[in-house]
Amino acid sequence: MTKLLYQTDSYLKSFEAHVSAIDAENRAMALDQSAFYPGGGGQPADGGSLTVAGVIYPVKRAKKLGDEVFHYLEGNNPLPEAGGSVLGQIDWERRYKLMRTHTALHILCGVVFRDYGASVTGGDMDPLEGRMDFEFETMHHQLVDTIQQAVNLEIGKARSIRVAILPREEAFKIPDLIRTKINLLPEGIPMVRTVEIVGLDLQADGGTHVQNTSEVGKVRVVDYKSKGKINKRIYIAIED
Repeated sequence: MTKLLYQTDSYLKSFEAHVSAIDAENRAMALDQSAFYPGGGGQPADGGSLTVAGVIYPVKRAKKLGDEVFHYLEGNNPLPEAGGSVLGQIDWERRYKLMRTHTALHILCGVVFRDYGASVTGGDMDPLEGRMDFEFETMHHQLVDTIQQAVNLEIGKARSIRVAILPREEAFKIPDLIRTKINLLPEGIPMVRTVEIVGLDLQADGGTHVQNTSEVGKVRVVDYKSKGKINKRIYIAIED
């Protein structure tokens, strides 16, 4: 089992660990703990590097398989054996952009749910850009402009962002914990991670976020589209 360090500290740029398993066929290495985000919930997986016995292995992506996070390696260096000590390094510039983007999408989600009661039907992101789908029947320029203004107003309020890991039974007592139209939480997981933008939004989420909305930057709605009768998509970009 890989301990997921990013769940409690999204700002961890480097970490120490031990090799717990090697997948030679796919050039992948599992660790006993990792700060690499393995992808999920629309947030792409982290890249970076792992150093073992002085050898630097570039990591192109991480992926969670069962209870372990495997780190897929570039290059041709011989793979180490299990048990060795590792120094992990996140591609921080890319990760921090994704943290800002993910928080921006939660602010968008919080504003739309608060002001219009619309559920999320999908979402995706890349560094400093993303899109989110909502259960809207109609969408027009004036509505989108109003949403953009409200999102940037919330960013300017410098709201704190809190992460908690709660027993499933306790978490599901929180009203509107699941903001997606379909509950995507796997059945049977005993603990649920929540992300709260204090005073605006509280929902189940497994990704990485900034500590304060003021870190996000300015959000600009760059496009919007109809993806069905009651499904509308908003595209955003993050500016410094």
